[in-house]
Amino acid sequence: MTDILMPALSPTMEEGVLAKWHVKVGDTVSAGDVIAEIETDKATMEVEAVDEGEVLEILVPEGAEGVKVNTPIARLSGDAVAPAPKKADAPAETPKAETPKADEAPKAAAAPAPAAPKSDDGGRIFASPLARRLAAQAGLDLKSVAGTGPHGRIVKRDVEAAGKGGVKPAASTASAAPAAAAEPRKVLSLAQMGIPDGSYDLIPLDGMKKAVARRMVDSIQNVPHFPLFIDVEIDQLMAVRAKVNKMLEPQGVKVSVNDFVIKAAALALKMVPEANASYTPEGIAMHHNADVSMAVAIDGGLITPIIRKAETKGLAQIATESKDLAKRARERKLKPEEFQGGTFSVSNLGMFGIKSFSSIINEPQGCIMSVGAGEQRAVVKDGQLAVATVMTVTLTCDHRVVDGATGARFLQAFKPLIEDPVAMLA
Repeated sequence: MTDILMPALSPTMEEGVLAKWHVKVGDTVSAGDVIAEIETDKATMEVEAVDEGEVLEILVPEGAEGVKVNTPIARLSGDAVAPAPKKADAPAETPKAETPKADEAPKAAAAPAPAAPKSDDGGRIFASPLARRLAAQAGLDLKSVAGTGPHGRIVKRDVEAAGKGGVKPAASTASAAPAAAAEPRKVLSLAQMGIPDGSYDLIPLDGMKKAVARRMVDSIQNVPHFPLFIDVEIDQLMAVRAKVNKMLEPQGVKVSVNDFVIKAAALALKMVPEANASYTPEGIAMHHNADVSMAVAIDGGLITPIIRKAETKGLAQIATESKDLAKRARERKLKPEEFQGGTFSVSNLGMFGIKSFSSIINEPQGCIMSVGAGEQRAVVKDGQLAVATVMTVTLTCDHRVVDGATGARFLQAFKPLIEDPVAMLA
């Protein structure tokens, strides 16, 4: 008998919604069969079986929310496995679940896998269910085990090698716990704040809103951030944009101001590579390409699809990709690799008339650029008062990665590209 476990469909996933079952009790499934649909905070993904057997029991019903990763969701005849995300939708950074064979796993392998351990910085350690069970049985601390599986995932051979090498056992809960854990902040209910029942409508938090809330709180509390502001004149950009769009009209392509911003940001990141970086516990990751995430508002939250290698793409290609990504984002049809793993973010509220704003950093990225509306303002040119179309841009930086001087150099590289955009057409 086998417990099918709730899979981790992305590196940051801790829970999800079991949206739909494609099998019922009594069905026989084979490896590769789609058995369920799991809704994460960003997308709905089909899940495939990685082994065969008869469905003996459905443990989690359709529509169940907050299902934790590694929770048993169904029972088959066979060895315990975690289902795999459908290959077409699988994120590049999410390793395929390891299937323990009968001759590899001990008889106790059918028991549910221990909960995924946390690393020293609070992140989840990626290990196969079999590796976690073997480590628990051997008293090994997975934080001390080096993973050799895909993308550093800890697998069976790593635990066996660690056992032979004498890795230290996991510390007891009492010794590992801090001397005095801080109590979480208590949130008052509306009734406690004097707002009577019946005077409001309560909209339940879905998975996306919970995830966005958690990530934004973590970012604002844990990232030492600061903003840098700059004004750029966009009269030439608007003129060039009109000419470009006239040329592209037969192709059905229309370039937006935001497409120019994405291209200019990507080129500036190549000029100032220190700004195209992320903070990690191991060191500063200096990214080779400018994978620019663009903020897209969707029902219930926000998602950041990515223009990969934006520095290598022309404005027409960026415009085509950004339109397609935004459309599929609103339809919740993005693949995980299309919104995970960007190196820099752009958020534009100019179309709403917002003059300027500061965005919260999209961890682990080192910067996010906030773009306001272009508006006519009085400016001084050669000692004379004039009128220009001016746009305020704010760069929010993670000071651990991008200090004030580096952020300023990035904006110095970005400004002339926007003010004289012909350079981006070359």
